[in-house]
Amino acid sequence: MKKLLYLLSAATVSLTLASCSLDADDITEATGDKFPASEEDATASLAAIYENLNQVSATPQASFFYVSMLASDDNLGGGGTNDKLMQAEDLLCNYNQNMTEQFWKDRYAGISRANGLIAALPNIKTLSESVRNTDMGEALFLRAFYHYELASMYGNVPLMTEATGKVIKQGDVKVLWGQILQDLYDAATKYLPAKRRNDGHVDKYTAEAMLGRAWLFYTGMYGNGTELKDLTSTTYKPLEEVALPNGTTLTKKMVCDCIDTCVTQSGYSLVPDYRNLWAYTNRCTVEDYSYTKGQGLKWVENDETAASDNNPESMFAIKFNKLSSWSTTIGYANGYALHFGIRGGQDYANTFPFGQGWGAGPVAPNLVKEWQADEPNDPRLEASIQDVNKLPAYKKGGWSDFVQETDYFEKKLAPVSAKTSDGKYVCCFEDIMYGDKGGLSGGYGNNMQLDNIHDLVLIRFADVLLMQSELEENVSGINTVRARAGLAPIAAYSLKALQNERRHELAFEGVRWNDIRRWHIAAAALEAQNNQPIYYCGKAAKNTAHNGGYAARYNATAGFFKMPENQVSLGSVEQNPGWDNSSEYQGW
Repeated sequence: MKKLLYLLSAATVSLTLASCSLDADDITEATGDKFPASEEDATASLAAIYENLNQVSATPQASFFYVSMLASDDNLGGGGTNDKLMQAEDLLCNYNQNMTEQFWKDRYAGISRANGLIAALPNIKTLSESVRNTDMGEALFLRAFYHYELASMYGNVPLMTEATGKVIKQGDVKVLWGQILQDLYDAATKYLPAKRRNDGHVDKYTAEAMLGRAWLFYTGMYGNGTELKDLTSTTYKPLEEVALPNGTTLTKKMVCDCIDTCVTQSGYSLVPDYRNLWAYTNRCTVEDYSYTKGQGLKWVENDETAASDNNPESMFAIKFNKLSSWSTTIGYANGYALHFGIRGGQDYANTFPFGQGWGAGPVAPNLVKEWQADEPNDPRLEASIQDVNKLPAYKKGGWSDFVQETDYFEKKLAPVSAKTSDGKYVCCFEDIMYGDKGGLSGGYGNNMQLDNIHDLVLIRFADVLLMQSELEENVSGINTVRARAGLAPIAAYSLKALQNERRHELAFEGVRWNDIRRWHIAAAALEAQNNQPIYYCGKAAKNTAHNGGYAARYNATAGFFKMPENQVSLGSVEQNPGWDNSSEYQGW
């Protein structure tokens, strides 16, 4: 059975913890006077910090990961005519005053939990030094990760590092990013032991990988300065060092050393066959899908033995489980799979092996064209993207209101269906692999909204190899990744080659958006989505510009989304540029 790695009882634990009150009219922090006070308390507190990953998953459409998919040049918005939020996120437009505020509130709740544990750990006398250090490293990592997502989404957000009981306002964005980098560097070099973990917790090497990701984004995005004109400049000139709040300086060399350690000492490795990373190769589906049938493929997460949860390439993932409930613990189900599923309303036989959902993020046709031109023999293209014309029974439209439908759907995040022994279909292979859910008809839950529970992997080892090549300007990591795909090595490093490799290897994994922003190519890249062939309510159409167009909206905002109006009214933040009345999305 699938291990419930992050949160065995975190839903209950989190309700007992004192945390910040993050209603729309309050951003304050408070911490309990007596909790945590023991090793057991510390473990419970840490579980509650991790549980925030699932808390955000309850409303994925408001999250940074979701936005980073739709806003990039690789996906359109999709959904139905009433799903204006999806389309607005693709078009960098606004849809209601507080369109992503739930993410803001949830992430600050996670930060508050982390701050409470960080403050308490030095005072818990019963903790061994090793446990104290490990808990501290994990809490620092998660605090940094939650700030990283907020800062990537909104820009200069309030930095919260302690419980104050007061409203915290925006400060210097350089200090914000300095703290993110400091937390990650301290976690990697000061607190977390040099030991790989496969129990769902982050480790030293995960912190090194996240340090590389945060470093690359901040030093690239802010390399020209902090003003809007600097952030939207087409000049790419990354910083070489960053001042940290503790008075020290973090240099590129120090980050390179961490990435090198991660590559050479972590024990993480590439899965030999790229296709085995993705759930469509699960043992319940693989031999019924024409693309994978008879090729000896085996999903790395097949739960056939006690050790089979161990994906050697997955460094940081959100785990899901069968305890989800629509009214309480919806975040325990993989809501991203639901949202990025093929828009529903058809027989599952029509979309097999892919399940159905809300139709968010149809693959932009420009990605397919550019990928075919850049790397025409790349097997990762078909491993990552389904051409629906190759599905024998697929019918366009499903529900007749589909907006920005294309002939392409991504395979990595999608729900995956399966056939039963008597030839019927279930919405989600997990219903067969992990057993009966609720004793419903046929012995399967068959609930497309709650039954997707495969991991959402946030950092893979392949990403670290590509970060190493980028930071050190060599081909070693690039060629290791290419070799796994069966592609010829490249002879000399170039930024363009690195950019292409990241786009192809990491497509639909939530990194492309920050990549094009930090390289200062976002406006031009986004324009490639204009006039691409789409279907609107089943009829052929073209993807059209709204509110001035992709490039205009990017240059007006630098890709930072609208601050929730409730938080602006509270006085903790000023509204970001570009979010006046001209940003309002009126619908397709």
